[in-house]
Amino acid sequence: METCDLNPAALPPGTCVGPWRVEGLRGRGTYGAVYRATGVEPHAPGTVALKVALHPRDARFTREAELLSRIRCPGVPRLLEAGEWVAPSGKVHPYLAMEWVEGEPLYAWARRRQPSSRQVLQVLGRLARALESTHAAGGVHRDFKGDNVLARAGDDWPVLIDFGAGHHVGASTLTGPLLPPGTPAYRSPEAWGYALGADPDSAPPYPAGPADDVFALGVTAYRLIAELYPPSTDPREEESHVWSLEGTGVPAVRELNARCCPELSALVSRMLDVRPEARGRARELAEALERAAGNVGPEADVPLYDLDAPRALRVRAVPRRVEPRATGRTWSSWLAAVSLGGALALGVGWMVGMWNTEEPVAVGMETKDGGTVAVGDSALTAPVAPVQAPSAWSTAVMQIPPKPLPGQRRTDANGRCPGKQQVPIHGGCWLKVNIDPKDCAKHDGYVHQGSCYTPSMRSESPPMSSPAEAPARR
Repeated sequence: METCDLNPAALPPGTCVGPWRVEGLRGRGTYGAVYRATGVEPHAPGTVALKVALHPRDARFTREAELLSRIRCPGVPRLLEAGEWVAPSGKVHPYLAMEWVEGEPLYAWARRRQPSSRQVLQVLGRLARALESTHAAGGVHRDFKGDNVLARAGDDWPVLIDFGAGHHVGASTLTGPLLPPGTPAYRSPEAWGYALGADPDSAPPYPAGPADDVFALGVTAYRLIAELYPPSTDPREEESHVWSLEGTGVPAVRELNARCCPELSALVSRMLDVRPEARGRARELAEALERAAGNVGPEADVPLYDLDAPRALRVRAVPRRVEPRATGRTWSSWLAAVSLGGALALGVGWMVGMWNTEEPVAVGMETKDGGTVAVGDSALTAPVAPVQAPSAWSTAVMQIPPKPLPGQRRTDANGRCPGKQQVPIHGGCWLKVNIDPKDCAKHDGYVHQGSCYTPSMRSESPPMSSPAEAPARR
């Protein structure tokens, strides 16, 4: 392979990025690829997680490095170095070297480990401590979910990873969609409410805060215990009426899994309270979870799952949807309570509903966390997709991703795009650029079926703007 063919999305073993030598690909996300790597200098740390930006000069990496450098917590990987790798093409790609965490994603760990209520209380308490440290550093994670938690091999300690969607006090404010990065199934009701009432042409992006991270922790706990997501908070989903202040409320997780102890169920319901101030701060929740783990009785040591039933065949009946009452238990009452109003102006994609059926739902059959690929860079746990073999072209070729980019215009229900110049591909709207495909990467474009395309973004941007920068401005 000629060095000019090096692609940051598929670096071969032996490639040197700064003082690190690539050993193998660990995962790939929307914005970065994570490699297992080792130091080439004497006395260098052992194995590290090397995260390389797919797009040149991606500002997310500077923000992520700053946030990680502020956090000191056993549940968050340590940042070892932040630098820049100059590709043979001459383009500069930021990279991060982080503490290597050997482990498995949280939900996969639960399927194998069969935890009890006490063990889940301990895990959630440690995750709340990771959020406490993040918030104390002036940051928010913004994409907390089960696939961004690794249960460390050896001691099962949960480690919160992938801060690529994070933000911190003092970070540059960039323009972009109304809703910041995140996975829709974990998004708080107040975030959707903001987008519902804001003017997309003048309103600033939703200011995600600690309460949003706490809500996402609650969704993670609910999914871990019940093996189902709570009703969607997306107001476009019919079941979202339960999240209004006058709604029926979310079923307690103990109603779906009787093996869950009352103390754990109550704390999960607290984290999912529709009122942000009622959820409590991460530190308060950590203390409550740790206290409960020490005080619960022996019934909390019963495994949460039925060990006798084959997991792939086990199902749990989902309660029937409760239709909205005529008393106005809808999103409009919730919006009125927080003084929001206006036209629907949502800036994220649809989630795949897990609660929209009256039939039993199979358990343990999901392959995506939240029914969608995260807007954040879930590179540490994202499955590695096949990469097209390098060609003789002078620069790396980036194929159009299988899902729309963050902030990109989506196709309508009929699979069409709003503009005549826009081409629908994989659910997103793209602009065809009349240049040779081998030169597409020079303009940070994407190749599809032998032609070069750039994404059509919701915010106005030049036709050849970087797809890495346009959706990042938030």
